[in-house]
Parts: sequence; structure tokens; C-alpha cells
Amino acid sequence: MTATYTFDVFSSLDGFGSYNGNGDWGGYWGKQGPELLDHRLSLYGAEQRMVFGAHTYREFVRLLGPSTEESGVGDAWVTRMRSLPTTVVSTTLEEPLDWPDATVANGDAVDIVTRLKEESDVPLRSHGSLSMNRALMAAGLVDRVQVTLFPVITGRTGTEPVLRGAADFDLELIGSRTLDGRTQELTYRPTRH
Repeated sequence: MTATYTFDVFSSLDGFGSYNGNGDWGGYWGKQGPELLDHRLSLYGAEQRMVFGAHTYREFVRLLGPSTEESGVGDAWVTRMRSLPTTVVSTTLEEPLDWPDATVANGDAVDIVTRLKEESDVPLRSHGSLSMNRALMAAGLVDRVQVTLFPVITGRTGTEPVLRGAADFDLELIGSRTLDGRTQELTYRPTRH
């Protein structure tokens, strides 16, 4: 039996995974609430292995600080995510990484995740890592796409379109919920179109 792989991503309504930092959006586009934060903690409470691309890993270290410092992000789910076993797919990074329980897997993401899915006793989850996850989707390795859709449009400030350049997919909705009365979490099973 192979491990389930979930591509977990935050997005604005117009499909951006982040914004350029100008203005007053704040984290989560300023729309996080207690229900969202509690739900995120429950998602990361289960045993699982995180998988990041090198760019996302570097961004997380920049945003969260080195493992020897207290993170400026006080959200419990982020602290929990940092404590999970993590594989960073990279051809440029070398160990040791400044992340608790993280290892570098040097090589092609498709080959590495294929192996992880075959060998892992726990589910795999990737938060962010957009280009890596688009390649994994194209290779048929993503079992679930979990999009947390924030109620904002970032037409002028949006950066990193979540699915720009992705292959065509049909999506079967397998779960949905509203958090804090405004944020949607949609979970899909993708199949190549």
C-alpha cells in the first residue's frame, strides 16, 4: 500500500498563493480566525511526513526563523508542522538543515516522492512548494489537493499563481468546510483530463 500524498495550499480567490508584501494584508491575508487556526492544528496533529521543495523550505526558514530561535509566528499548527519529520527535495541544499528532523533528498522530485510513497508508513503532506507540486500532479503522484481559499482578491498584489502552468485536471470534490464563516477549505481528488 502506498502512502497518501496531499498538496496543501493557501490561495486568494483569484488563485494567488502569496502577495508582494506591499499594503496591509498581513498573514493569511488578515483573514485567519480561531476556527481556521484550530482546524489547521488538527490537520497537523496526525502523524505524517512533510515534503518541501528547496524554495519553500528557504522561505519558511526566512519567515519562521532558524530552529534555534523562537518563531515570530505563534500559530500552534506552524509549530507542529516544524516538529514533523520533513524531507526537503533539492539539488542545491546540503545537510544539516536548520529545521528540526529534516533531511535533504537530492534529485528529481518525481523519483523522490515515488519512493517516499512506496516506503512511508505515514501520509505525506506538502504545504506550498508550488512548482514541485505541479510536477508531482502531472506525474500522477498527488492524491489530494487541499485548497484553503481566503476571501480576498489580490489582482494587484498577488504573486505566485498557485496553478500557473499546471496540466489539465478533473477534480472530484471529496470534502469542504467553511471556517470562521468566511474561509473555504476544499479538498479534491485530481485526475488527469
